[in-house]
Amino acid sequence: MGQPAERESGERAAQGAAHPELPPGQRLQKGWPVTHYGPVPKFRPERWEFRVFGATADGGKHCWNHEEFTALPYATVVADLHCVTKFSMVGAEWGGIPARTVVDIAPPAPDVTHVMVWAEYGFSSNLRLEDFTSARSLFATHKDGELLTAEHGFPLRLIVPHLYAWKGPKWVRGVEYMTADRRGFWEERGYHNVGDPWREQRYSYQEEPGEGPEL
Repeated sequence: MGQPAERESGERAAQGAAHPELPPGQRLQKGWPVTHYGPVPKFRPERWEFRVFGATADGGKHCWNHEEFTALPYATVVADLHCVTKFSMVGAEWGGIPARTVVDIAPPAPDVTHVMVWAEYGFSSNLRLEDFTSARSLFATHKDGELLTAEHGFPLRLIVPHLYAWKGPKWVRGVEYMTADRRGFWEERGYHNVGDPWREQRYSYQEEPGEGPEL
């Protein structure tokens, strides 16, 4: 999702003016619109579980309850968020658990190439392993020092700053390690399999050979 960009004046931001450091086709957004598909799930801490499964190095499934997962080492990343609907929110501070921490604790098998990030209601998003393990990929619990609201993904959403925001689902519940690519929810419905905003990879018809499995 690109490097943090310098903010424009409030007047230009309010007008949604173009920003010179935004990806092509994006406009600077004042505030943080709520965008998601389906209802907002109700958080039940006693039932919440985060799972890592699939092609793990030890062949097993790794699970944390909410208290255990949020006790993992906390980090912050200052990063932009670029929505495929063409708004960009810049310079937010995200706090949470780095994706690399999860991978270090529950490593994938050597032949894993992709992950599927699973969220509430069976929502999913596929990512290349190198995108998921980027130093800036984060399972966010906070934004700008405050807990995420339910509408914005509490208790957990994935932030992958160099990709479009749909690649980082809200209400995440687990990660599946995969030895071959498989399209997620929006990728099956016509969105680009990779989702790089700097290359404006919005839709599947833009895919080059090798950028995604057949639809």
